[in-house]
Amino acid sequence: MSRLILQGIFVPNVTPFTREGKLDVKALRACVRFWVENGVSGLVPCGSNGEAPYLSRHERRKVIETVVDEVNGRIPVVAGTGSMSTEETIVFTEDAEDLGVDAALVVTPFYYKLTNREILEHYRTILESVDVPLVVYNVPKFTGVSLEPAIIHQLACESERVVGVKDSSGNIATMTEITRLVDDRISVLAGAADLALPTFLLGGKGAVIAVANVFPALCMRLYEAFRKGKREEASRLQERITLANDVLVRKHNQLAAIKEALRLQGIPAGYPRKPAMALESKGKMVVQELLKTLSDSA
Repeated sequence: MSRLILQGIFVPNVTPFTREGKLDVKALRACVRFWVENGVSGLVPCGSNGEAPYLSRHERRKVIETVVDEVNGRIPVVAGTGSMSTEETIVFTEDAEDLGVDAALVVTPFYYKLTNREILEHYRTILESVDVPLVVYNVPKFTGVSLEPAIIHQLACESERVVGVKDSSGNIATMTEITRLVDDRISVLAGAADLALPTFLLGGKGAVIAVANVFPALCMRLYEAFRKGKREEASRLQERITLANDVLVRKHNQLAAIKEALRLQGIPAGYPRKPAMALESKGKMVVQELLKTLSDSA
C-alpha cells in the first residue's frame, strides 16, 4: 500500500450546535457541502476548532460519520482522535478507523506535563494498536507543551504510518527545524494561518488552518498561487489571510468568531458549546467589517 500524501488546504472544521447545545447534524452536512464546493483539499473533523474536548465519544463518532458520509470519498478526511490518555486515544482512533477516515490527527496529551520518553511511548502504543495513518498534532497554546522537532522526526523514521505533522506552534523557528529534519518523509502542514506561505516556502506540503472554515476559496487560491510559482500573488493572498487570522483567531474566541463569520455568509455553523459563548455585539461588528474588507479587496 502506498503511503498517504497529504497536501493542500485542509479545513479543521467547526461542529455546529443548536442554541441549546445539541449537535446539529443537518447544519454540519450543509457546512461540509460549502467547504467541498469551494474546492478544499480535505476536512479535519473533531479537532480544536471542532470543539473536540466538549464532545462525548458518541458525538465524536456521529460527527466523523456525518463528515465521511457527506464527503463520499471526494477528498480526504483526517479525524481528530487525540485525548489526555493513551487508552482513550486508542478508543477514539479505532472508532475513526471503523468509520472510514483516511487518517487520524493525534494531539499531544495534555493536562499533565509529560517527558519526551512518555510522549514517544504514547504515540508508539497508538501506532501498535491501530492501522490507520497518523498525523502528529503540535498545538502548545492548548496543550501547554511544544512537541520537539526531534520527536516528530523520530516517529516519522520509526513508522511509515506517521504520514504528517500539523504544527500550530506559530513559531517559524520550530517550523523550520521540523521541515529540515523530516525532509520529504512526511507531510508538514502549517497549523497557523499567518505561517501558511512561509511553511510552503520551507518545503511544507499544506496547511490545516482555522480561517479556511470561513474563506476556503481564498486559502486555496494561496496554495495554488504558490504551487504555480506566482510568488507575488501568493504574498498578497497571505496578507489577506493573515488579516483574517488576526481577527478570527488571535483577537477573539475563535470558536465564536468563526461561527459568526460563517453565519454572516449564510452558512449554518450554529453556536459554540458552553462554556464557550457567542460573540457580543462589538465582536460581531468587527467580524462583519472583516468580511466587508476582504470582499472589497477580492
